[in-house]
Amino acid sequence: MRRHLFTALTAVTAGLLIVPAPAHAAPTKDAAATTKPAPQQVLSPTPYQGWNTYFGLGGNFSEESVREVADSIVSRGLARAGYDIVWLDGGWQDPEPRTAAGDLQADRARFPNGLKPLVDYIHSKGLKAGIYTDAGPYIPGKCGLGSGGGYYQRDADHFAALEFDAVKVDFLCGIAADLDPKTAYTEFAQALRNNASKRPIIFNLCNPVTSPDWGNYPEEQQSTYSWTYAPQIAQSWRTYTDVGFVGDIKFKDVLRNYDANARHPEVAGPGHFNDPDYLAPGLGMSEEEFRTQMTLWSAAAAPLVIGSDIRKLSQASIDTLTDPEVLAINQDPAGVQAVRVGPAGTTETWVKRLADGDRAVVLLNRGESSKIITTKASSVGLSGARFTVQNAWTNQVTESAGTLSAAVPAHGAALLRVAPARGLPGAPHVTAGLPQVTKVGNSATPEGTAPVVGGGDQARVEVVVRNDGLLPVLTPQVGLAAPAGWTVRALSAASIVLAPGQSITFAFTVTLPATAAPGDAALTATTSYEVVGRGKSRQTSVSTVVVAPAPPTADVVLSHHSWISATSGWMTPTVDQSVGGGSPISMIGQVYPTGLGVASPSTVRYYLGDKCDRLTATVGLDDAVRNVGPEGATSTFQVVGDGRVLFDSGVLTRADIRQVDVDLTGVRVLDLLVGDGGDGGYNDRADWAGLNTSC
Repeated sequence: MRRHLFTALTAVTAGLLIVPAPAHAAPTKDAAATTKPAPQQVLSPTPYQGWNTYFGLGGNFSEESVREVADSIVSRGLARAGYDIVWLDGGWQDPEPRTAAGDLQADRARFPNGLKPLVDYIHSKGLKAGIYTDAGPYIPGKCGLGSGGGYYQRDADHFAALEFDAVKVDFLCGIAADLDPKTAYTEFAQALRNNASKRPIIFNLCNPVTSPDWGNYPEEQQSTYSWTYAPQIAQSWRTYTDVGFVGDIKFKDVLRNYDANARHPEVAGPGHFNDPDYLAPGLGMSEEEFRTQMTLWSAAAAPLVIGSDIRKLSQASIDTLTDPEVLAINQDPAGVQAVRVGPAGTTETWVKRLADGDRAVVLLNRGESSKIITTKASSVGLSGARFTVQNAWTNQVTESAGTLSAAVPAHGAALLRVAPARGLPGAPHVTAGLPQVTKVGNSATPEGTAPVVGGGDQARVEVVVRNDGLLPVLTPQVGLAAPAGWTVRALSAASIVLAPGQSITFAFTVTLPATAAPGDAALTATTSYEVVGRGKSRQTSVSTVVVAPAPPTADVVLSHHSWISATSGWMTPTVDQSVGGGSPISMIGQVYPTGLGVASPSTVRYYLGDKCDRLTATVGLDDAVRNVGPEGATSTFQVVGDGRVLFDSGVLTRADIRQVDVDLTGVRVLDLLVGDGGDGGYNDRADWAGLNTSC
């Protein structure tokens, strides 16, 4: 069970996440903690795979629901792909977690026969069973279950006797009791290895405590410190806080956890792996964003544990989870974790050395618009003049003269398997770019922003085609298709040849009907070309353009107008209430009847279509944060029109407010941005009050 399920350790006051940070005594070190542990058995040479109850079922799962998911793991092909652990997270325990004799017991209503029949059923399906506990002592009202306080060996023996194959050990009770994680986890690991049944049991060390997300904690008590001791005692260890909330996983938090997980790749290897938390298809991310998570987790040699309800997953998500070429990269026997090549930024290159000498290369696009991303074979550690390039997601195999490229959508990632080429020349590595809106009317699309069009708009769309192979490409041409009722006109003449190392841009004018329906619309480019001796080839690339709702036509409260998109650091933006709902917008004692409540970081986007001339508002931190500890509660506010900053509040604390009064003349797309003030999103509950717009 995780931080936000425990009311004392993690309190929620009117929707605000508050994690009290205790005063800390110096950690005590006993003999068990300072003794170097014996070498552990290699239980999971490659990253383990499975499913966990937490994100998909929450804490109220039952024997029946877990059996149903186990059935789905088999029937939907996940077991065959290696997802073989069925893991019970927090919530399996009874309201009275221990019997009078001192043994842990399952909830007697939801597991009337105890856990053994469920474990037997899981095993009968050819699967393994996992269980959950905490390294700290059970403290009623502060955490739901704990093995501390002298129960490590008893609980390890109990889990082994029930024939569990894996144990996840949390640290919610541990942090509530102000324990030293290294000491507690080392003792638990020893108990697990010495279980009375001599049963091999995978140990997932799960300390999710981070600062500033949870408050102000010493480095030694945080998840970011686990790498210093966990590789010697566990098969995996969490490297940051939870990747999201039950039913609410955001792409930004996937990237946050991946970045934290990437800090110490040197400690990962066969049998011991960094763990950035669970895979989260169908829980808030798009299919593209989830495919990116799967790409990153596979390159990171991370455990692949599905957090969603498998019974409800789309077939597209199942296909992503079971792709054999992607899984082969995750399960590569070398157990090497990917590292970044070159600088961090909106676009990045990551490389993972594979056991056979190949390289797995990730071209990551963190941004809001599609990009062609390139790197060099020499930059990822390969030498030579020719290279085979296999796209792990499409299985297309081409040959490159040394440049590796891919067209990557917003929030997307390409995964390439690259090796020196041998034999006769292969099909050239041709990258067909995704259709890109570069201009709407006479205005260029701001760099790094998602393109937005409205009914009646005329847009310029470009498709870049590049040849990174050894052979020339003949008669390259691109056709563009748009939704019914849209008009497409080609602006570029056909080309005769595209030489190796060259690129060409094909341009189009796309005109929307005045009645274009709001929502996502697809632009589909079909790129065709010929190669001597290989005939004609064709590639299809699809990008999404946002068609905005109609702009305001009179003076409006903007929070009452339909937005294009809206994000919040946690939960979702709330209209006319502070984030989370349940309380009015209030700053420094004044209540405001209209506005938006968000948590940082946040972006709320509106389409104005050059119809408005003024915006007024009051911004600041909601009064709800004034009743909590001093940590966090700093934010920044910006009003951005068509990529240009119109207002910047600077850093505001809980004692500040600012008045906004900006000229909106000529603005098509308006963004309301809230940042975290540089100290993370802890206690950042921000308000846009008023939001009166003259149109």
